[in-house]
Amino acid sequence: MTSQIDNANSREDTTALSEMNEENRANGTWTRMLQGNKRFAQGTSEHPWQDAETRRSLLQGQNPQAAILTCSDSRVPAEIIFDQGLGDLFTVRTAGATIDQAGLESLEYAVDHLHVSIIVVLTHQGCSILQEAAASVQKDDAVSQDPQDTAAAASIGTDKATSSMPFTMKQALKTIEIAHKAEITNPNDIERIHISMQIERLVDQSEVIRQALSQEKLKIIGARYVMTNGLVEVLSF
Repeated sequence: MTSQIDNANSREDTTALSEMNEENRANGTWTRMLQGNKRFAQGTSEHPWQDAETRRSLLQGQNPQAAILTCSDSRVPAEIIFDQGLGDLFTVRTAGATIDQAGLESLEYAVDHLHVSIIVVLTHQGCSILQEAAASVQKDDAVSQDPQDTAAAASIGTDKATSSMPFTMKQALKTIEIAHKAEITNPNDIERIHISMQIERLVDQSEVIRQALSQEKLKIIGARYVMTNGLVEVLSF
């Protein structure tokens, strides 16, 4: 009986130690990324791990510490913004940081096979997708007859804005709809709402990610890149 109790206590201690190690790894990874971002914003980037030796060392595989879901915008290259090197980040880029099946499966691969400790959901100042979605639901003649009718505004926005990027715009329009319900019109705040909604979608749609979160093997961080000063604004950690 005593042996069974000792074994149970040992397993609990091992689990607690493992969870502590995972948290320390996540915190350490995010701290290094923020330090890199600070260097980038100050114009003192080190451009680490970008030499031929590092490139050759990665021939047999990769071991990134973080995955990033961010926008395809050419002004938002995560490796440069965070001053990281080859093999440091597993980056998924879609217009508006949209979550589609390919992106979701890519992030699940990063969690389940590469064992990243954090996923960063990163939007940015001046997102053109959100700007287009917001412009598409602004009051026109039809909406002005009932300015409180958010559903009508969203419907009109859908007709106008989704012809070329229907899947992407659908998610952006949902963000605008939530913002309008909360009477939020500031573009910066809309971008922050979009981050929270993308994190919610990520968790809702992925059993792999939910399980990793519940086992405290993973953290999801919401962040926003401010182009005017080069810094990454941390919204949730």
